[in-house]
Amino acid sequence: MKAIQINTPESIQVTDRPMPVVGKNEVLLKIKYVGFCGSDLSTFLGKNPMVQYPRVPGHEISAIIESTGEEVPQNFKKGQAVTVVPYTNCGQCSSCKKGRFNACQFNQTLGVQRDGAMQEYIAVPWQKIISDEELSAKELAMVEPLTVGFHAIDRGRVTDIDTVLVFGCGMIGAGAVIRAALRGAKVIAVDIDDKKLELARQIGATFTINSKTANLHESLKEITDGHGPDVVIEAAGNPVTYQAAIEEVAFAGRVVCIGYAKSDVSFATKLWVQKEMDVMGARNATPADFEAVIGYLKKGKFPLDEMITAVVAPEKAAEAVKEWAKNPGQVMKILAEF
Repeated sequence: MKAIQINTPESIQVTDRPMPVVGKNEVLLKIKYVGFCGSDLSTFLGKNPMVQYPRVPGHEISAIIESTGEEVPQNFKKGQAVTVVPYTNCGQCSSCKKGRFNACQFNQTLGVQRDGAMQEYIAVPWQKIISDEELSAKELAMVEPLTVGFHAIDRGRVTDIDTVLVFGCGMIGAGAVIRAALRGAKVIAVDIDDKKLELARQIGATFTINSKTANLHESLKEITDGHGPDVVIEAAGNPVTYQAAIEEVAFAGRVVCIGYAKSDVSFATKLWVQKEMDVMGARNATPADFEAVIGYLKKGKFPLDEMITAVVAPEKAAEAVKEWAKNPGQVMKILAEF
């Protein structure tokens, strides 16, 4: 079967792989669409420390059930449209024992620590399957990336009395904007690309700031009457925005970090103490986040076409990823179609 494979940094090609062997508790999926994640771009660039090569990328999945193993519950049937929870959990580490399976110490995400879904077929445990017949195939591929932003808002304990600043308006940041707006918060979206900021307004941002052309600090002072935002979501993965999150958050505020900065970040530690801020990480997503995203998408308010930058055949994936690497700020989502 056909698969997209990253062989070494900056080397990506279509290759031929054997069909998966389906276990008794597994479901064989025929892949429809798979989204390229920022982690896949990092793998292509050789900047993902969790990846060993060669690697088949892809964990943002839209698929159809092809067949089921003998011990799979009968409610999973051939032809059902599904998406996949792409993480594993060991059940024994401290995170798992606390019920926070999304932060499992030994997690293996599809396309990162193990081969992913950018191939014609993949076998996955039935427990990781989410079936939904109302969403389109493309919408199903958008579920997982949105869940990560949804989870960050949950971690930040956002309510309707909060002002929330989101750094980075890619797909992960978009999920944070949507979830914060759904909770009734006032949302400030910050990016350096005006097109992404316009999309952020469409999905719920009350204010937008292009931090490349406007004074971020002064803009935030004006919007928040000098207090700063109650919650800051760092979804850009940039040392500059990490520092800005600490500097700009209100006293007694919360900072939630999703993005991986490519280098170490230095902070003025006095701000941590003086502001008595909560600084926390947000990793992956929970089943409740998947449920919330699917419920949101069913409302039909998500600007799907505007969020998809390109849909490419496997043979065009290498070209698309190389162009993405040259202009990362211009891309929202690239889908590979099988």
